[in-house]
Amino acid sequence: METTTVLLKKSTKRRIDALKLNPKESIDSVIDRLANMAIDSEPLSKEEIDGIRRSLKDIEAGRVHKMRTIAMKMGLK
Repeated sequence: METTTVLLKKSTKRRIDALKLNPKESIDSVIDRLANMAIDSEPLSKEEIDGIRRSLKDIEAGRVHKMRTIAMKMGLK
């Protein structure tokens, strides 16, 4: 196994230690797990991105409803 040395601030090391699933988990394992979480294996489709853009335009134009209002109309509150 190839290894390398990485300099970390003490505050960063404490944060990584706090992310361990158990006290004996290696820092390498924590970093590997975080790196895997950062990779999006299912990127958004063009249709999803277009839907988000339309939604943002609705928000900017004030075409929004409060959750409370919607819940009341649906008889949930």
